[in-house]
Amino acid sequence: MTKYCALLLCSAVCLSAAEFRTGQAARAVLGQENFTRQVPGTTDRILGAVGGLALTGDTLIVADSSRLQSATPQNNRVLIYSTVSQMIPAPEASISVEPFLRCPVCQARASVVLGQPDFAKNEIGLTRTGLRNPTSVATDGQYVAVADTDNNRVLIWNSIPTSVNAPADVVIGQPNFTSGGINYGGNGNTPSARGLRGPQGVWIQAGKLYVADTLNHRVLIWNQIPTQNGADASVVLGQAGFAAFVSPDLTQTQAKIAPTSMNTPVAVTSDGERLYVTDLGHNRILIWNTIPTSNQVAADLALGQPDLTTAIANHSSALCESNGTDAKGEKTYPARCAATLDSPRFALSDGRRLFVADGGNDRVLVFNNRPVGSGYRADVVLGQQDEFSILGSTVDFFGAAEFNTEVVGAGSLRTPTSLAWDGSKNLYVADPYNRRIVVFSPGEPNLISRAVRNAASLEIHAVGVIDFSGSIKENDEVTVKIAGKEYKYKVLKDDTFAKVITSLIQTINAGEGDPNVLASPNLTVNAIVLTARQAGSAGEEFEIAVSTSANASIALTASGTKLSGGQDAAKIAPGTIVTIMGQNLAPREARAVVTEENPNLPKTLGGVQVYFDGIAAPLLYVSPAQINAQMPFDVNDATSVTAWVRTIDDNGAVRITTPVAVPIVRQAPGIFAAGGTDPRPAIAYHESAAATGSVALDGIPKENQFAAIKIEDREYRYDIKAGDTIDTVQAELIRRINEGEEKVEAFASGWFTTNHRRVRLRARVPGPEGEGIAYSVATSTDAGLILSPASTALCCAATGGGLITEEQPARPGEPIIVYATGLGFVGPPEALDTVVAGSPYRGPVDNVVNERIDSLAGGKTANVLYAGLKPGTIGIYEVVLQLNPDLPTNPRTQLTIAQDILVSNIVTIPVVNPNPPAE
Repeated sequence: MTKYCALLLCSAVCLSAAEFRTGQAARAVLGQENFTRQVPGTTDRILGAVGGLALTGDTLIVADSSRLQSATPQNNRVLIYSTVSQMIPAPEASISVEPFLRCPVCQARASVVLGQPDFAKNEIGLTRTGLRNPTSVATDGQYVAVADTDNNRVLIWNSIPTSVNAPADVVIGQPNFTSGGINYGGNGNTPSARGLRGPQGVWIQAGKLYVADTLNHRVLIWNQIPTQNGADASVVLGQAGFAAFVSPDLTQTQAKIAPTSMNTPVAVTSDGERLYVTDLGHNRILIWNTIPTSNQVAADLALGQPDLTTAIANHSSALCESNGTDAKGEKTYPARCAATLDSPRFALSDGRRLFVADGGNDRVLVFNNRPVGSGYRADVVLGQQDEFSILGSTVDFFGAAEFNTEVVGAGSLRTPTSLAWDGSKNLYVADPYNRRIVVFSPGEPNLISRAVRNAASLEIHAVGVIDFSGSIKENDEVTVKIAGKEYKYKVLKDDTFAKVITSLIQTINAGEGDPNVLASPNLTVNAIVLTARQAGSAGEEFEIAVSTSANASIALTASGTKLSGGQDAAKIAPGTIVTIMGQNLAPREARAVVTEENPNLPKTLGGVQVYFDGIAAPLLYVSPAQINAQMPFDVNDATSVTAWVRTIDDNGAVRITTPVAVPIVRQAPGIFAAGGTDPRPAIAYHESAAATGSVALDGIPKENQFAAIKIEDREYRYDIKAGDTIDTVQAELIRRINEGEEKVEAFASGWFTTNHRRVRLRARVPGPEGEGIAYSVATSTDAGLILSPASTALCCAATGGGLITEEQPARPGEPIIVYATGLGFVGPPEALDTVVAGSPYRGPVDNVVNERIDSLAGGKTANVLYAGLKPGTIGIYEVVLQLNPDLPTNPRTQLTIAQDILVSNIVTIPVVNPNPPAE
């Protein structure tokens, strides 16, 4: 084993506090161009259904095939990566941004291929240089052994090959290099000391060769590395002798589950003291505390089972704590836990820790100390968010993304088959269904769960509203039911709506409060706002209901049977301003300072760097508990990235956090808001000091028809010609209004949605004098182009650019501005070409987001007049919304924006209707 930390006793970069953490992400990837690509290929960079791994010094050896036949392609080759540490930056390294690479931690390139004449071929062969589904490799730094599974043999090279297609020196399991039958030296299904049948595991340790002879259900040991073809093994485990008959039909096998038996062993390894056999068919890892020297020695313990005589996949009732009781009062158990196994594929120990590839559970288990008894629990789970989940193959996990029901993410695994450990910093995991090798590295566990979030929304809580109406009558009783728990209040003689609402809120929030919601008042509109305590969609799970006593005068109405609006603020769009939450992230607080001479954000701030897929992110702010950064736009080719923080302390020590996975989506909007409890007040502004209006243009212009906008009695008409588009009609209407109109000016509100545009109108005189100017539209009968006015007159002059407050509230029908992040890419192309992470947007002012935005304010549709990057800012989008003209007065009018299925956080704005509807 490589000695580490002891060699760096006084070094600042010794990661003494580093450890693996359940749910962490991988830090690097081999075989694909990023963490979520699954491109099938056969090159020096692209892997297929990779199966086996071996690591010696700085050389990684990979079997680019596996026994998972549904995983493709089977490339029938072995790749050798020399100086692999130079291809994957060390965990504590400061990664250079020059020359720029999309994924600096995805750049590994094999230097040698075995089994093929070049890196492009994957043909089957049965020669000294040919392979047929090699599934495992092993090396001790001198010899290399390859389990050539479907040729029923193991090939041995006497030194690590340095040239392409180097021939093997020795073959075992066959008399020569051109034979590939089963059980050489035996008789059909009867094995021998020299024959093999579908071997899937090889290991070299202390001059001995170990082979998992999978379909003979045994492990063979050669006490010396064979130097002659077809050499006999010295020891057999799992069977009574070398010639023990094994039925090829497992349903006919009579072997008992015992410490001396095996069922389809697929891997064998050793740490020099103990022996580990992955007994796949028995769902267990067998461990011998000393290396066996005679046949059929019994194993000392088993992982994945409570004893050495059971073989149940995910034997949770024996190994897991109960998670409750059923309707009969009997204990129930989770489907799996940290002690269970399902079809394990590999076990690897460094002498202290043990790593297990738990293939059927899509995870790797990490035992921080060597197990001392059967049924031992793992300390860490990699590839899943916790010990109970199996999310690698079905749904999103920490950035996992769906590709034809196949899932791949920076934090997920799908049937891991092999492991390699460099002794201190990197655990390599073969991930065949995702056609890659991922590298997990320990760090300081100081990032919280879902650490990287949209900086505007932070958390998106589900919200519900209970409205009170009717009249107050003594002894009426009201009931609010939340997740089955009832909260009641009986009306007193002198009560008002405010007293009833306040008293009911006090009941809901009493003591530690309702476990599911926080209640707050909106007394202006006689309502209670219920906010889910848990962020995201989980806050929508429980039901709410309201009721009153018989013949009550007071009435309650809930906004729905459940809360709504819970979203995941940890889904991040390229270019989003993000907040990274954790502990001990920076030695001190520091803010980026930008000037006209140096307008770009730094990538090192206060001794801190943030990496996304190895790309250094622009930084706005760092502190011990929080970092604000910008997600690079370049990650748009992925659906998950890995993120970590690198910190240089005042004493020069370098620390990195445990990497976390970040799900990447095309757009995920968040609205900037003030602090406090959600729904928070939006940082919203009045758009115009002059009265405004708008006309929507929809459809397809047709030749010989017309479109007209009337200002009072003045009509501005355009006769549509051949070749006109919605854009040319919009431009002509604006030109004609601006050339001839004295009271109103027109301007465009672009929108990159097919056949939808707007003409904005604004009074030339600011203030209330411009309000009330009538406008209308006219088109040809059966026109292809439809014009729709937002109202009948210009409205709502305000203090242009002023903050919307309760003292200066918004008005129904008024255009307002909110600022957001996470809205994704913009157009036109000349605008997109100027977008660079960390630099102020300097492109065209009239850029527009590519994905349409919808908005609700006060439960009514708000017209989106404009949404695009704000010039001079970094990662900030300006969104202009026209409020519905029928909104009632409400100091907490709830507002959201949405793109596709992703909805922003819920924010509030004060709205006052100067002309409320008559009661």
